[in-house]
Amino acid sequence: MAFDHKGEPGEERTREAKARQIRLTDVLRGPFDVKSVALTGLFVLAVFYTMYFMRAMLLPIVLALLLSYLLAPLVRLFAYIRINAAFGAAIVLLSLVGALVYGISRLADPVTGWLEKAPYSLHQIEQKIMPLKKPMEKVAQASGEIEKLTTSPEAHAQTVVVKRNALAEAFLTQTPEFIASAVVMMILLYFLLAYDGVFLAKITRAIPRLADKKRAVSIVREIELQISRYLLTITLINIGLGTAVGVAVYFLGLRNPIMWGAFVALLNFVPYLGALTGIICITLGALLSFDSLGYAMLIPASYLVLATLEGNFVTPLVLGRSLTLNPVVILIALAFWGWMWGISGMILAVPILAAFKIFCDHIEPMAPISELMS
Repeated sequence: MAFDHKGEPGEERTREAKARQIRLTDVLRGPFDVKSVALTGLFVLAVFYTMYFMRAMLLPIVLALLLSYLLAPLVRLFAYIRINAAFGAAIVLLSLVGALVYGISRLADPVTGWLEKAPYSLHQIEQKIMPLKKPMEKVAQASGEIEKLTTSPEAHAQTVVVKRNALAEAFLTQTPEFIASAVVMMILLYFLLAYDGVFLAKITRAIPRLADKKRAVSIVREIELQISRYLLTITLINIGLGTAVGVAVYFLGLRNPIMWGAFVALLNFVPYLGALTGIICITLGALLSFDSLGYAMLIPASYLVLATLEGNFVTPLVLGRSLTLNPVVILIALAFWGWMWGISGMILAVPILAAFKIFCDHIEPMAPISELMS
């Protein structure tokens, strides 16, 4: 009996330890299983690596999908007036290519002129901002004298650097890849427009229950409609901003207002960073075009006012809260897609983000993600 009384506390501790072990095992085997989280993390990293490695193939596919959402209403309009979808898609694509070729041909000369004058233009800008540089030059001169005192004579050895034209080299290396991607994108876009609804019909055939079929069709159509409406609205807003900036700089006397308007409209697809880049570029253009520094500053100021009105009033009023995205999420998306796919990724970041948010809105388990993005 003595042994039993002495052993009870030890047995109780053993039983408690076993119970805690069982509970810990249950937690690890539950929804937050460590192995499951680790495997999910590895899977996500593998997906990101694949997207980065296959960007040359994925970019045309993503762009074709987004353009299909934007242009599908036009093809359906042709179908409504009894024009076959294949011919309607061909008409839409030919019109798109024609508009792009015309726009590029109109903008090629002014863009080439600005690029050719770039080395001389930088010297001009330096001369115009010389009054602002004098205080900075004194500081730089003092720091240079300190550096001379602390630098050994051996550090003054001359080195020969062979300079290459980076712009021409990039043009020669990137042009074939760009042309191939554009051709693949156009072909895929044509088939997506010409065979609109084929994939949805196949999905509905694969679903057994009639109620599930109706729900799937409703969700897909609603997602398509909202994405198409969003892309069309954003495109029209950007064209409107570009037109407003072009008209403003025309009346202020800046050369090539059509080029600046098109430049602003394209950059506005990249929120925040696009406007910042546009203001810097249009400021440089104004400094080259006008002798008066104060008058030159009117041009970036007008652009800033118009961009502020568009970003704070026009876009939220037109899109509403349901399609207005969180600025923090937008900046994260810009950084991520810019790292993944470069400049093209930054242009596509917000449309991809908006499409994903619309998808989350219609899938009940993913509704919290959509709320975080709003």
